[in-house]
Amino acid sequence: MVSSKTSRMAMAAVPKINPTAVVIFGATGDLTQRKIIPAFYHLRLHNRLPEHFAIIGFARRPYSEKEFRILLKQALEDYSHTHPIDLAVWQWLEQKLFYLQGDLANPEDYVKLAHFLETLPDAKFYKGNFLYYLATAPKYFAIVAENLAKAGLNPKAGELENRRLIVEKPFGTDLNSARELNAILQKYFPEKSIFRIDHYLGKETVQNLLYFRFGNSIFEPLWDRKYIDHIQITVAETQTIGSRGEYYDSAGASRDMLQNHLMQLFSLIAMEPPASLEAESIRDEKVKVLKSVPIPSAEEWLRNSVRAQYGPGILGGKTVKAYREEDKVSRKSLTETYVCVKLEVDNWRWSGVPFYLRTGKALAKQFSEICIVFNRPPCVLFANSTKKVARNWLKIRIQPNEGIHLIFNTKVPNQPALEEAKMDFYYRRYGGHYFPEAYERLLLDALAGESTLFTRSDEVEYAWKIIDSLRNAWNEEDCDAIPLYAPGSMGPVEADELLRREGRYWGPPPKEEEDIGDGES
Repeated sequence: MVSSKTSRMAMAAVPKINPTAVVIFGATGDLTQRKIIPAFYHLRLHNRLPEHFAIIGFARRPYSEKEFRILLKQALEDYSHTHPIDLAVWQWLEQKLFYLQGDLANPEDYVKLAHFLETLPDAKFYKGNFLYYLATAPKYFAIVAENLAKAGLNPKAGELENRRLIVEKPFGTDLNSARELNAILQKYFPEKSIFRIDHYLGKETVQNLLYFRFGNSIFEPLWDRKYIDHIQITVAETQTIGSRGEYYDSAGASRDMLQNHLMQLFSLIAMEPPASLEAESIRDEKVKVLKSVPIPSAEEWLRNSVRAQYGPGILGGKTVKAYREEDKVSRKSLTETYVCVKLEVDNWRWSGVPFYLRTGKALAKQFSEICIVFNRPPCVLFANSTKKVARNWLKIRIQPNEGIHLIFNTKVPNQPALEEAKMDFYYRRYGGHYFPEAYERLLLDALAGESTLFTRSDEVEYAWKIIDSLRNAWNEEDCDAIPLYAPGSMGPVEADELLRREGRYWGPPPKEEEDIGDGES
């Protein structure tokens, strides 16, 4: 039986959602079909959406409402992470789907949108409670915000604070563009109404970092320079850039992944205990981490970073072209598909503890993981041992097969020697809990006005400040090629050397049994 205290806590964790009309700009695109509509379907499946609810697709294609609904039903069949589709749930959602053909750059079409919202079947219940989702190319972010304001659809001072704007990444291409975009959006929407989405923050294991650190007295006292040697953060991808050549060649791994996903994990793992679980308290501490990163000189960056491209080879049994041979990629490109950097945090907790962040395409394994590597214990007791005493590792697996793994030393039975042992915890083996997709949690929070899992403007800018400094150092380097690594490897040898010269090594990728085990979704 669940205690009354537990019940109250569980109820408090489910945000209350008021009747809402959601407008998706760019509604016929890939993001809507792959992520947004499946997320809304699963929210309804788990009774998280209000009865009075609407989704309005806004895009240029001349679809009828019926054609729009058929498109999204097929998308749900293709991309839902649960099957079979519950037809009763789909039929409910289908009746909430509407379509308005419009041009993102045409202010008159936003006037039509305002009228459309006023004439929805449940319009009297919404009371101006609108959520705008910018599922568009970044060049339209500012245009949509301005046109919403011209049509009177943005929040007004002191009222209608329930009109919110979700902005997808990339949020700018450097510090200056991020600042300009922040200034434009904040001209029409208050900061608390802007929800900059990073889907990594919606992952259950990322959210659990706060609870794991601050909800366990056995870990937090060890979480500093006295006990930790270094920290590794890895986001590894097996896929190549595919058809994204035009975008990727202007972005690279540093802009596409390091500036957002890895910086989010970095700030969460290094932050101080917040005063509360309120959004601003948590986001304040994350920003403090980024502000405490000393910006290296160009020479230091070149010594403490590695950039590389995948070359030609075999990946997953298939022939892979070199990055420079991909469609819409310059044959002289210096854009990195792999990046590894060493960062430090100059504060009392972390001074002298290096953080190694790496991410790449066409790698051997698809996984995201944080490794806390502890200091080696004094070894005089085991001076005669033939094997050096290993460090203790705490591995926090973000994906796949989310879990926590503790590696420690133990005596070999019937021998005077040590060996490493491991204790494993897998979320999907624990109880019968539903594991929501990241977009489900983020959309639910945006509907409720809960901004903890969204990125604040100053956090975006401080992250760009670090990445701009790194890229400036690379741009100053006189070279016409960067290292290559084989598809299906874990990256270039230069990344291994970055750690090896300081007596460290990368944690190995997950083993097959850790990928499969009992943890399949």
